[in-house]
Amino acid sequence: MPTPTDILRLQDAANRRVFLGRSGGGLGAAALALLLRQGDGRAAAAALGRPGLPHHPPKAKRIISLFQSGAPSQMDLFDPKPEMQKRRGEDLPESIRKGQRLTTMTSNQKSFPVAPSIFSFAQHGQSGMWFSELLPTMARHADRWCMIRSMHTEAINHDPAITFFQTGSQIAGRPSIGSWVSYGLGSENADLPAYVVLTSFGSGRKDDQPLYDRLWGTAFLPTQHQGVKFRNTGDPVLYLADPPGIDRDTRRSTLDRIAALNAARSAAIGDPEIAARTAQYEMAFRMQASVPELTRFADEPKHVLDAYGPDVHRPGSYAFNCLLARRLAEQDVRFVQLFHMGWDHHAGLPAALRGQCRDTDQPTAALLDDLAARGLLDDTLVVWGGEFGRTIYSQGTLTETNYGRDHHPRCFTMLLAGAGIKPGITWGATDDYSYNIVTPSEKVHVHDLNATILHLMGIDHLRLTFPYQGRDFRLTDVHGEIVTGILS
Repeated sequence: MPTPTDILRLQDAANRRVFLGRSGGGLGAAALALLLRQGDGRAAAAALGRPGLPHHPPKAKRIISLFQSGAPSQMDLFDPKPEMQKRRGEDLPESIRKGQRLTTMTSNQKSFPVAPSIFSFAQHGQSGMWFSELLPTMARHADRWCMIRSMHTEAINHDPAITFFQTGSQIAGRPSIGSWVSYGLGSENADLPAYVVLTSFGSGRKDDQPLYDRLWGTAFLPTQHQGVKFRNTGDPVLYLADPPGIDRDTRRSTLDRIAALNAARSAAIGDPEIAARTAQYEMAFRMQASVPELTRFADEPKHVLDAYGPDVHRPGSYAFNCLLARRLAEQDVRFVQLFHMGWDHHAGLPAALRGQCRDTDQPTAALLDDLAARGLLDDTLVVWGGEFGRTIYSQGTLTETNYGRDHHPRCFTMLLAGAGIKPGITWGATDDYSYNIVTPSEKVHVHDLNATILHLMGIDHLRLTFPYQGRDFRLTDVHGEIVTGILS
C-alpha cells in the first residue's frame, strides 16, 4: 500500500516541468525548450536543427517547390524543335531512340510518328530565353529564370519517378527532401511547421495520377520533420477549431497533462518518438492560432490578388496556393512544396496543355513578382518542373491538331529562380528530337539537382546523413554533384 509520501513522489515524477527539467538529456535540450515554451519560440524551434548546420553560409533561407505532377511536355513549352515540322509523321529513327526502353503504353505501337508541337515559340528578355505561346506571363521573367534543358532521371513511370525526385530512391521508404531540410536546419518559426505541402487539381486532366502522403513523409527520420499537408478543400488542417465547450486554457491544460504522461513513458522506455509526438501536439496547438489567419487573404491588396488571377479566390487552386506559399515564405517556413496535378497527357495533349498553362502561368509569374517586390526572392529558391519529360513521338493517332505523348526520362526541363541562381541562362541542350542530351558536361541528374538545392540551403549533401539499419543514409544516396555552372 503506497504511503502519502510515495503518492507525492509519484505525482512529482509525473509533473511535466519537474520531469522534463530532470531528463532534458534524454528528450533533447531542443525538444525540452520547445515543449516548455521557454524563451523565444523561434530560437527554440531553430534549435531542433542538427549541430554544426548549416555547413556553410547559405544563399537561400527557404525553398518554394512548384512541382508539376504528371510531367509537362518540354518540346511544347521550353525546348522548341522547328526541324520536326519537316519530319511530321515520320517514324522516330532508331539512331535517335538507340534501343532505349519504352513504357508498356507505347511499346506495342507499330510506329512512333514524330509529332511536332503545334504551338509557336518566341525568345524573351535580354537573355533570349525560349518560351511557348502558352506561357506568356512566365516568359516575362526570362531574365530571372535559369532553364535547365538537360535534366534526366532513371524512372519511367510516375510513382517511382516522383518518389525518386522526392526521396532519392524509386522505392518508397526514404525521407523526402523537405524532411531532410527540416531535420538538418530545423524551423525558424515555432508556430508553423518547417515543411508545408499544398496540392491542387489541374484543369488539363482532372483524373490525373494520385499523390501519396508518403511523398512528403519522414520514413526513418524523426516524425516531427514530415511535411504538413494543407488540404485543398474545407479547413486547411483538420481539427483547427476546438470542440464546443473547450476553450484555449482547457486545451492547454489537457496538453500539459498529456505531455507529463508522455514524459513518464519516455523515461520508462527511452523511445525518442515520444518526444517527437509531444512536439507535434504542441505544434498543432500553436497552428490552431497561426493557420486560420495565414489562409485568410482579407489583408492582401487588390492589386496583389488581381496579379495572381481570378482563381486566387478559390481555396485549393494553384493560384491560391501560390499566394499562400508567399505568405508562408514571409513567415520563414523553410520548405513549401506545391503539387499541381494534371500534366499526364497521353492523349489530347493540346487541349489539356492549354488548361494546365491557364492554371499555372499567371500565378507562377505573380509569385516571382510578389517575392521580388517584398525583397524575398533574393533569399528564396523557386523550383518549377515535373518528374520526367515526354516523347517527341505521338502516343496513339497523330492528326494535324491533336496528339499525345508518352513518358520520357532521358531529357526534360526544369526552371529555377531566386537565391544563388544565375539568372537568364539556358543550361544544357537536346538533339533535334528532344530525345537525348547532346551536352554531356551539362547533364543534370535528379541527384545533382537535389545536391544543388541542399547546397544553396547551406547543406553539404555528403554530410547530412542519418544512421539506419547499419548504414548512413542521405538524400542523394551515393551520388550527386553540385551543378556549379548555374550558381551565381
